[in-house]
Amino acid sequence: MAKFVPMKVLKSQVFDLVKLLLFWVLIFDFERVLFSIHNWSKFSELGLGEWLLAFVYSVRLDLATAAALCAIPLLIFSFHLYFQKKWLSKLFNVIVYTEIILLACVHSGEINAYTEWNHKLTTRVFMHLSNPDEVFRSADYGMTIWFFIFLSVELLFSLKLYNWLFKSSRQNNESKKSGSVGKAIAAFLLFGSGFFLLLRGGLQQIPLNIDSAYYSNNHVANDLSVNSLYYFSKSFLMYNKSEIDKFIPNIDAKKAKEIVDQLYDYPKKHDQYIFTEKRPNIVFIVLEGWAADAVDCLSVEKNITPNFDNLASEGLLFTNLYACGGTSEIGNASIFSGYPALPEISISMQPEKHRKIHTINEDLESFGYNSNYLFSGDLKYGNIGGYFMDHGFDIVEDEKVFPTDLERGKLNYFDSDLYALLIKKMNNTKEPFLQCAFTGSTHSPYDHPKKKNQTYRGVEEDYMNSLIYADECIGKYIKTCKKQKWFKNTIFVFVADHGHPNPANENPSVKRYFRIPLLLWGEPLKKEYAGQKNEKIGSQSDIVATLLYQLGGDLSRYPWSKDLLNPKVPQFALHTINRGYGWITDKGNFIYNVDTKMYLENTYKPQDEKLEVEKGQAFLYQFYQHYKAL
Repeated sequence: MAKFVPMKVLKSQVFDLVKLLLFWVLIFDFERVLFSIHNWSKFSELGLGEWLLAFVYSVRLDLATAAALCAIPLLIFSFHLYFQKKWLSKLFNVIVYTEIILLACVHSGEINAYTEWNHKLTTRVFMHLSNPDEVFRSADYGMTIWFFIFLSVELLFSLKLYNWLFKSSRQNNESKKSGSVGKAIAAFLLFGSGFFLLLRGGLQQIPLNIDSAYYSNNHVANDLSVNSLYYFSKSFLMYNKSEIDKFIPNIDAKKAKEIVDQLYDYPKKHDQYIFTEKRPNIVFIVLEGWAADAVDCLSVEKNITPNFDNLASEGLLFTNLYACGGTSEIGNASIFSGYPALPEISISMQPEKHRKIHTINEDLESFGYNSNYLFSGDLKYGNIGGYFMDHGFDIVEDEKVFPTDLERGKLNYFDSDLYALLIKKMNNTKEPFLQCAFTGSTHSPYDHPKKKNQTYRGVEEDYMNSLIYADECIGKYIKTCKKQKWFKNTIFVFVADHGHPNPANENPSVKRYFRIPLLLWGEPLKKEYAGQKNEKIGSQSDIVATLLYQLGGDLSRYPWSKDLLNPKVPQFALHTINRGYGWITDKGNFIYNVDTKMYLENTYKPQDEKLEVEKGQAFLYQFYQHYKAL
């Protein structure tokens, strides 16, 4: 029968895990100091106070990464509580030493790479390591020397700190007696659950993400705050999961370029100006999951969206606009950056790439606009918050700024409260402004104050009833806007982030699922465009060029966005599905699944099919080349 481990030994061993967690956090902060010293010229715009904040905002991600590094040691620790064998203690040390070496390599590589890449270390490094001679040929001697200097310093500091923290433990944690299996299991469950909570950042619905450490409009400060190993590991998982090359059509590169060049070869100048004001305020209302098939004025539905319909009767409604993907982070990036989507890829999750494209607020800033983005939920999802902070939005805010005494749903605050707070933000922002709000009540679990009083019955009734509520909130919001001093100089842009299953269509792999509303409305809209419909086929990625042309912006910064108000604009849209992609033109559409190598939908006539399919393949191929080059 097993005997109990002496209490003194037990307490010492349990304390070891707590010390190990602290050990990793100290190592992460030590790396930040080294990073700052080597790249100090990049911190010239930061004051000491803002620099120090990186060590505060980094704590949650640091603890999450430390918990992950403690996983295997915890397993060994639990076995050791029972067996009390010296070889288990040695194995514990071997695992920790291995992790120390891995961490030091990542940190040292990042410190050097950041000087040239201006982003944190990602799996891009594997492309270079596959040809080691390229690494040493492309890096100067100084970079190579600094890599080994930082590697040595980190290893020396880590090993010294580890030996100091665990010196007494090594002397006191051995017992000749067998331990207690109950205490071993209890310790594993207790620490395991605690580490799991640290890893996901708590009990909230959306787990921790990299933008949990974001705190500044300066991307260098945010990069300092974000845990390097966490970031690298996330990039590694995406790298192995995506296998993006398998989604790209096999087409001749020269031919693909010729086809895409022809698609965009149309006269860019035109005289279709729709605003009476040169610099109107722009307000984006990003509608969570609003499917065109569920909106009255775009479908056969009745009495679902009367307030939106009323605005559509006074505004310019785009009837053939399609979402680029099926998730919110893809939709937001496409809307504000004029950038389409790739299968299985969310560019907002890849700062090293998305920082090389533009967002509309950057252009409007040069015209004197102030830019704010507000969401009623948690902007960690899909790194949406980090994306907009990286691109220089003046203010990016989410649920944290809502009054805590408000009733809220499981996922976010209700749309009515979002609009109320948005009004306050707009009243306190200097004109001209770009204000953006992302709604949430039409997202599962469809929480809203009227949920218990369902008026719609049938397929997707929870979603449809949330849509009725969301539409009512729009009506009240606009009514309040009309009383504000900035109203007469404001254009509202209503657009969905993606589609949603609805009574008319529940299949997420057909064209109609991706059709979404886009409405331009407001006093500065010329009267001749009020109540008009634009039937040109386009996607979310075309919104930027359409608006910027009206404001006199530089459309060349958005090569994948086209102006839907241009009478000569070609009609096409690319969208992605799970494990595939779709292509839409005025002659039909196709949706292709890569796994089955089959068309899930193909409406092209035989005489058009070959050419149109080739256009879609060429577009995806050429767009992927652009993405890879970022």
